[in-house]
Amino acid sequence: MRMRKKKNLLPRMEACADRQIKDPASLRGAWRSLMPGAREIRLELGCGKGRFTAETAAAEPDVLLIAVEKVPDAMVVAMERCRDASLGNVYFIDGDAAQLPELFAPGEVDRIYVNFCDPWPKSNQKKRRLTHGNFLKRYRAVLKDGGQIHFKTDNDKLFEWSLEEIPQFGFLLSEVTRDLHADGVQGVMTDYEAKFHALGKSINRCVATMVPWTEPEA
Repeated sequence: MRMRKKKNLLPRMEACADRQIKDPASLRGAWRSLMPGAREIRLELGCGKGRFTAETAAAEPDVLLIAVEKVPDAMVVAMERCRDASLGNVYFIDGDAAQLPELFAPGEVDRIYVNFCDPWPKSNQKKRRLTHGNFLKRYRAVLKDGGQIHFKTDNDKLFEWSLEEIPQFGFLLSEVTRDLHADGVQGVMTDYEAKFHALGKSINRCVATMVPWTEPEA
């Protein structure tokens, strides 16, 4: 379902212009210049309306968080959330996961969040899934040694497929759960996650840690 167009989108975007990186490629290899004392640099792929973005940035003010979102109508809400909370450790990119190696240098990123991405359920759509090998190789191109992917989804089939796909590209799985909030809410929720958790839908989560890996010959 498409997001409804926001009223006054352009002036709202302009009011948050200091939150958006208009030329992210120019910062490749120099993202830490935005926050020299940052303990880590983390990416969130598809931040949506930014509940997870804002709450994560607030909880860890010594972490530089870069939120990637290609839908301006969602990103403007996320930027406004962070502006209203006076968060100085989060910035936004209008882009997508396929661009990461052009925007970040090897080893520049400590962690990537993939929260509730489109499951692309048809078999001929699997290359679009953000946990497909083509994307995992892009993540490897920017993550540091031992860097992590934190993955959450409510789609059970996507999760089981991902548990098979991810280890094939040099990642070790841990913290695998098929009911993250069974004993109470764990960690920061996205807007989508909070809605479906309230309806009783179980949430899947895992952590994938990058390890040395050599891509097999074709």
